[in-house]
Formats: sequence, C-alpha cells, structure tokens
Amino acid sequence: MKRTHIAVIVSTIDEDYQSGILSGIRQYAFANDITLEHFVAFGNVGGDIGHDTGEYNIFSLADFNQFDGVILLINTVQNADACQRVLRRARTTSVPVVCIDQEDPELYTICIDNQKAMQDIVEHFILYHGYTRINYVSGPADNIDSRQRLQAYENTLRKHGIAVEEQRIYHGNFVSRDGVYAVQKFLQSAPPQAIICANDNMAIGVMNSLAAHGVKVPQDVAISGFDYTYNARNYAPPLTSVKRPLERLGQLACQKITNHIQHIPQEQNEIMDTHCCFSQSCGCNQTPVMNTDAFKKRNFHILEAFSVDISLISRMSSALAECDSFEKYIQTLKPFIIEINCKEFYLCLCDNWKDGIMADETEENYLMHILSPNEYLIHGYGETILVPLAYRNGRFFDVPDFPASKMLPQLFDENNKRGDYYFMPLHFGERCMGYCVIKDSEFPVSSKLFHNFITNISNSLESVRKIICLDRVTQKLNKLYTIDTLANINNRNGFKISSQHLYQKCIQERKAVMLMFLDMDGLKYINDTFGHKAGDNAICCMAEVLRDACTRNEVCCRFGGDEFIVFASDYTEEKAQALTDRIQENLDRMNRENHFAYQLAVSSGYYITVPTPDMNLFQLVTIADNIMYAEKKKRKASRLRR
Repeated sequence: MKRTHIAVIVSTIDEDYQSGILSGIRQYAFANDITLEHFVAFGNVGGDIGHDTGEYNIFSLADFNQFDGVILLINTVQNADACQRVLRRARTTSVPVVCIDQEDPELYTICIDNQKAMQDIVEHFILYHGYTRINYVSGPADNIDSRQRLQAYENTLRKHGIAVEEQRIYHGNFVSRDGVYAVQKFLQSAPPQAIICANDNMAIGVMNSLAAHGVKVPQDVAISGFDYTYNARNYAPPLTSVKRPLERLGQLACQKITNHIQHIPQEQNEIMDTHCCFSQSCGCNQTPVMNTDAFKKRNFHILEAFSVDISLISRMSSALAECDSFEKYIQTLKPFIIEINCKEFYLCLCDNWKDGIMADETEENYLMHILSPNEYLIHGYGETILVPLAYRNGRFFDVPDFPASKMLPQLFDENNKRGDYYFMPLHFGERCMGYCVIKDSEFPVSSKLFHNFITNISNSLESVRKIICLDRVTQKLNKLYTIDTLANINNRNGFKISSQHLYQKCIQERKAVMLMFLDMDGLKYINDTFGHKAGDNAICCMAEVLRDACTRNEVCCRFGGDEFIVFASDYTEEKAQALTDRIQENLDRMNRENHFAYQLAVSSGYYITVPTPDMNLFQLVTIADNIMYAEKKKRKASRLRR
C-alpha cells in the first residue's frame, strides 16, 4: 500500500504551542506509517521584514499537490501576506488540507473556542476577585487567535458594565518583551488591579517587569496568560492560564486527512474544549504544582541539553567563520552535521546562490554588477537546485542537480522508510540562497537553538559568498591594473611587477639581463587605410606573436601604442637571437595564415648587460629603444638604396 505523505506548514517550532501540536502529529504519523514533511520558518525574529521574507519563502517550496494531505498551523505565521499566500494555494489544491486554530470555509478546520476561554478568565477576575481595572496585553492584529481573545475581553467587560479603555490595552506580538513594554505603558497611564495576557510568553514578561518595578504578584496586581505552557505553570508564582489539548489537535489533524483518503464521513469543522487553570498568579491555588524532585530532574536535563547545544553552536560558528572558500566551508560543516544525529541531511542551494559572481570576466560593467547586484532571488527557489553536501546513514555522498519542483530527489520513493523531514530556509535577509533538509533527528524539535544552527549555516554561507565575490573583484582589479585590456598581455605596471624580482636577483647574482624593444612597422598606414578596428586587430596579433614566442620565462609587455618590450633574466646573445628568430617566424606564420589586407611587420633591438645596483630597469628600455631605432633607420636606408 502506498505510504501517506503529509506536509506541515509551521513557524517557530521551539514554542510550547507549536511543539505540543507537532508532538501529536508525530505520534499519529508514527503509529500509522505516515511520512511527515515539515516546512519550517522562524518569523517575527527582531522585527526584521527582510528576515521574515527570507524565512516564509520556505512555504513556497512545498508543492501541495505532490502530498496526500497538508496541515497548516497558519496562526503561527506572524505575517498577513505570507498567511494569505499559503491559504490561497491550500484552497486550490486537490488534496485535503486541515487548518488548525483558524476557521476557513473551504478547508477542514480544528479550533478551540478562544472567546469562551477568554470570557471565563475575564469573568473569573470580575466575579471571583471583584476587579474592575483590568488591563490587557494583546497579540498581533492580523492573528485570528489574537483578535478573538481581544474581542472576548472587550465584550466581557461591557457585559459586566465595565468601560473598555484603550489606555488599558497594549498591542504586542506574542513575545516576552511585549510584556515589558506593556508594563511600562500601564504604570505610567493606567495602573491596573489585574493584567490579562493573550499568551503565556507575554504574561511572564509582565511578571518579570512588575518585579523589576517592585510590584508584587498577585498581592498588588493579578496576572493571567493563555496556553498553560511548561514555563508558565512552573513559574513563581505559577501562572493562571488556559489549557488547550495541543497534542489532541495534532492527532486529530492527521486523522482528518486519513479519513478523507479512506472516504470516512466526518465533520468539516471541529471546536475543541479548553480548561481554565486558576493558579497563584491571580490569587488562587486550584492547579497542582509539579513534584519538586521531578521538576529538578527535568530542569537539569533541559539545562544539560542546552549546554551541549550551546557548545555545538559556538564551535560551529567559530569554525565556519574561518572559512575563506566554498570547498573549505563544506568540509568544515560536515562534522557538525554528524553531531546533530540525523539519518539524512541535504544542503540544497539555488543555482544562482552566488549571484554577483560572474563567470564571464570580460563582460562590461563587471565591477559595477558584482559590487551592486541588481537582481537576486527573493521569492521561490529558481529552476535548479545544487546539492554540494548530502549525508545519509553515516556517510556523505554525491547528489546530482535536480529541478526545484521536486523539493528533494526520491522524496516520495516507496523504498524509503517512513520518517520526519524538516525543510529549513537558507537566506540572508530577503536574499534566498536555498534550503537544507534534515530527516529523523530530535534536534529540530528538542533544541531551543535549532534556529541558531540554521542561521549559522546561512550567515557563514553568505560570508563565503562575499569572500568569493571580493576575490573575483580583486582578481579583476589586478588584471585591470597589470594587463593591457586590448592586447591581453602585461601593461607597464604588469611588466614592472613581473620583472622586478628577476631583475633584482640578477643584480645580486651578477647575471646578465636582456631588454628587447619592438616597434610595429606601418601601424599608421593600417589605421588610415583600413580603419582603427584593423589597427587594433594588428596590435592584438602582435601581442599574440610575442606570447607564443616568449616560452622561456621571458616577460613581454605592450609599452604603449605600437611599442612592445621583452625582458629576460640570465640571458645570452644566442638566446636573444633565437628569440628574435622565433618572433619573426611567428610573424610570418601570422601573415601567411590570416591573409590580412596588410602585412604585419616589426622593428626590434635588444640590449644585454649585467645590471648594477645604480642601474634602473627602464634605463635599459631607453637603451634598447635607441638600438631598435638605429636598426629601423638602417633598414629604411637599405630599402631606399635598392
């Protein structure tokens, strides 16, 4: 029977809410031989829009139609545009899609009753504790859970005749620091008797900030959260919160897909019950506290694992930062892949991940393009994926390039054992470089530093890309500085750099040097008669003649215009004459094979001497030039006599 594959779209899997649901999904998948492909982003990190764009791009990789079903934890995606893009694709796919905690009339949905749960919390504060100054810390406005909970808070206040005051509401993003900012606002403008938070992270931030201001919880201000996370229920004081059946949500989402595949009738929408846990943060003590020994053991294991992961991340960051080539980067990364104990790992790069590094060095505006690339990939992953690093079952192996539409070669091969895949984006800001895939590792779901691990890979890859870019720029600048752009041989700078060391060595060892000066005959005639393009071609041909003749460590150079020079160390009269002959032979062959409308010809003269410390190399150029000029006059006079 064909194995079922389910794609899971989720952001920020190191939070208790996500990990609870994913745990339920994995439990059901393992029990029913279902392979899971998680497409994971870490959005809303530091409020950087470019970073979020790069993260949420991973969702575009998932071709829903290739799977048997899709599970959307859409409310974990803190970006309205990214949410809508995913939902639009989900509504048009041919496979069953289950949306958790957000109702959609075209999809299967499993939700909790946010409004009933929040109403119960607010009414507990009003009716049981008698509070009327109740402040609220909300989540983002584009999140359905956040909107429903805020609406329930406002409706419940009105129901009991309490005015809704905007100064008592702080709009956050579900992160701990929002609790700190909320307290700063509330203590200045609207001192509360109680603060209700839309999730536990913000509630813990509130309690920490209140403590820093000397405000006691619950004696001075009562606090509640939402989600009943591990940290919240084991905080001091334990947090009043709303418990949701997270694992059951994940299990039921998988079950709905299998029911659909098997044509088992079922409800399209389901509402799950919640349970309010009134604890010490609001002055109650109705929830059990974890056994102290069990708490210590769990925290010890958490801290021990965190210490191991910190070491891994630190060593990896340091090692990758030293990589100055892509080959070294790949070799350095390998041992860290082994450390995360995965069955498979793939580094998948877009074929243009090095955008800005040009293969064609002769292209015009090369430097302008490489320093300020005007195009790079933001959305999608291009046409072709490269796999410079692949690991499976204890060994690294080669994987051919493949179309991005396949996501991963042999992903749906029936010979593969069931497993859990994690697709993670690799990017720098909004610039997409590729993605990596991890199969069957506890690291993505157990480590709070998994995102740091992936970020290290991305940032160090970008550093290597920039080093390669700068290296190519340096090469190009060196070439522009030392190479004559028309003749493609040394210019004066290149000649000086190439010959100076040899010249100084001959001075020290008292060995002879040779300096030959060459002047093309008739270049003005070629330019005037056949045009400057023909003249340029003649110069290039002359440079080629010299390159082919200088095969014994001689250094040739276009000195300027139609003038060329050749330098050689440890040279003799016989070698100089042999070089002159080779140049003439090459020149004759060039004329014979190319059938020019003109004849290439050159006048030359050379000077051989043992240089002294007070003798400048370019003084020899002047002497050789005079010898060449004398030879040219002699040849011209000889032609006139004939």
